[in-house]
Formats: sequence, C-alpha cells, structure tokens
Amino acid sequence: MEHSAAAATAPTGQLHAVLVLAGSSGGIGTHVRSLAQGLTAHGLEVTVCGPAETDQLYGFSATGARFHPVEITPSPGPRTDAAAVGELRRAFARASLVHAHGLRAALLSDLALRTARAGTPLVVTSHHANLATGVERRLLRLMERRVARAADLLLGASSDLVSRARDLGAADARLGPVAAPPLPEPAPGADRERTRRALLGPKERHDRPIVLAVGRLVPQKNFHLLLDAASGWRGGEEPLLLIAGEGPEHKALRSRIKSEKLRARLLGHRSDIPELLDAADLVVIPSRWEARSLVAQEALRAGVPLVATSVGGLPELVGDAAVLVPPSDPTALAAAVSALLADAPRRAELALAGPVQAATWPDEAATVALVLSVYDELTSTG
Repeated sequence: MEHSAAAATAPTGQLHAVLVLAGSSGGIGTHVRSLAQGLTAHGLEVTVCGPAETDQLYGFSATGARFHPVEITPSPGPRTDAAAVGELRRAFARASLVHAHGLRAALLSDLALRTARAGTPLVVTSHHANLATGVERRLLRLMERRVARAADLLLGASSDLVSRARDLGAADARLGPVAAPPLPEPAPGADRERTRRALLGPKERHDRPIVLAVGRLVPQKNFHLLLDAASGWRGGEEPLLLIAGEGPEHKALRSRIKSEKLRARLLGHRSDIPELLDAADLVVIPSRWEARSLVAQEALRAGVPLVATSVGGLPELVGDAAVLVPPSDPTALAAAVSALLADAPRRAELALAGPVQAATWPDEAATVALVLSVYDELTSTG
C-alpha cells in the first residue's frame, strides 16, 4: 500500500486528523460532524476538508475543528480534480492521519498523499454501495478497487460493505458503525394531535393513519416503489403518505401523485423530524440499499413502528424490531403496511421493541472511541 502505517513516523505532540468529505449527502455530513466534535473534545487537532456549502450545512467550524474548503465535485474532471488535489496537499501538510469519507473523497485524498505526504496513514470509511449499471458500474468498481487497496484501513458502515472491500483487495477492512445523533426534543408546545391536524389538513379525518417516509428524493431511496405501494393499500382506511425531503426526483414524484390521484404529499425539507415522527403511525423505508439508515435509527429510538426493505445493513441494524419486506416488491410493501395499520397490538409491540433494539447500537461516544483506537493503532510505532 502507498500509505503503509509502518512507513509513517510517530506523531509528536498533538495528533492532527484531517477528515475529508465530498458533497453534502446527509448521512456522511452528519457522521463527519459527530466525529469532528468528538475528536476535538478528546484533544485532537481536527481539520475538515470539503465543499464550502458542507460547512454551512453541518457547522463543522462550530465543533472546534478547522474547516478547509476544497471543492470536490460529484463527477471527475481534470481541472476540478487537479485543483482539489492541490488544496488537499495544503490541508495535509501537518496531518498525522487522513480519514476520507466516501469514494470521491478517498480517491482525491490518495492522490494528494502520494505526492505530498507519502507514509501518512489513510483511513477510508465506505458509506455507500455501488448501485450503478453498465459502463458506469464498471468504472466505479475500478475506483473502488483502487481505494480499497490504497487505504491502510477501510471501515465499512455495514457488514456487506466490509465484505465488498475485502473482495476488492483491502488488506484491512472492519465494521465501522455510523451512529445517528440523538434527535432534538420536540419544540416547546409541540402536541401530537395538533401536529397531526396540521399535516392532515381540514379535509381529512383527524384519525386517518399517517405513513411517513424521510430521505433525499434520489433513486437509491426508491420512493417510486413507495408510490407503487400506495396505489395498493388495502384493508381499513387508506392512510395519508407523507414524504419529507428534497432532491432531483421531486418533480417526477409530484407528477405521479397528481396524475395517479394518490393520497400522498411531498413535504420538502423539514427541520421538525421529531414532531413528524411523533405524529406518524408508522415509518416506511423503501430503499434499494442502505447501510445504517439514520431514519431507521431515529424511528426505532422514537418507538415508531417501521416497515423497511431487507437490503444492505438494515436487517442487522433493526433485528426483529421492524417489519422487513423484499426489495423492489410493491405488493409486499403495500401488504406489510396495510397489515400493520390494521394490527394495533403488533404496532404496540414494535413500538416497545424499537428502543430496546436501539440500546444495542454503538452511540456517538462509542463510535468516536472506536475511531480514536484506530487512529492510535495507525500512528503508533508499536
């Protein structure tokens, strides 16, 4: 490997960790902020590198870390990549260790280290599966292979990502859970029935079931599958489906809801997720793939029954505390939602099981402790 831990010199004084991320995908940004805050609290010097808007979205500077803007674009480009590598070289000048999050951040960090800080350990956290098809899938696989072999240590956010990294040639790949930060308390004066009335509107019965989905409106989240299922709800009163989030599929989803006359609404970006969870009768995750879904963690912690596709790291995350259905099967998803809405005792059972399952997950403090132990291992001369 180009960044062998054995080749690295032992750090003197304060350890300086540089965390690198690309675009503002919610789970990665939230995780990096949590790490930055926890690592600085343990006395590390931390620099976060990423596009300028990520600091605005996640407030890395407010954690005590230094923020170094690096415009890492979603797609490769000779000029933009050269500029990004140059900025990363400057940011890495005093680094004891570099920790890149995601494929693009890892690729550019590897290039910068090869020319500026050979011997500096490189840790990579893999957050996403390769869901592309055709030529793009083959190209991404080549990039994944390069990153897996370049990293001194690859942490996978779920067990399937760890297995994939090993298949791609990673010398050391381990599970690195991504903890969801605790949700803030509901706003003062928040009331479940008041929130429900506001969401249902004046034309809906106040006791109509509410099914909630939260996430970016992108193909991976597969909200079109959820709309397919919504056309097949059966048994009992048809629920109102609410989807909170923004993204490139907004227009297509809105068009389907209108043309198919579905009882569903797009809520856009929402900052009141605790109130939405409190108002919902159940949460649905229809994704094509997830690692350690933040929405799943939030729902189970809040004791809200969850129906999710059995993909990626979701089964190991939720255990028996959620209803899992096959991916890409709208009939199975619709049947699971309908059955759960019609079964109050089962919903109550899941509401109790969720927090119990959540108590088994590593929290933010445990996640930071794991990362600290990894850093110590890689920067120690033994």
